[in-house]
Amino acid sequence: MNRFDPKFTAGNEAQLRYYSGDYQIKVPGDFVRCAVTDKPIALELLRYWNAERQEAYMSAEVAFKRGDASE
Repeated sequence: MNRFDPKFTAGNEAQLRYYSGDYQIKVPGDFVRCAVTDKPIALELLRYWNAERQEAYMSAEVAFKRGDASE
């Protein structure tokens, strides 16, 4: 397992502020947790988030399902 493996858990959890198309690191770390699955996402692999909810998602499918759940 290395830092590019989606199951990477070594290191500290980061805290981010999510914006539309970008994010700001509030507390440095190596990963964030998916808001739906609670699995760690290495910052290098973070591609999906919701700026309004301030949540990270591990995949487009998970983000889409999260959007459906609120409606």
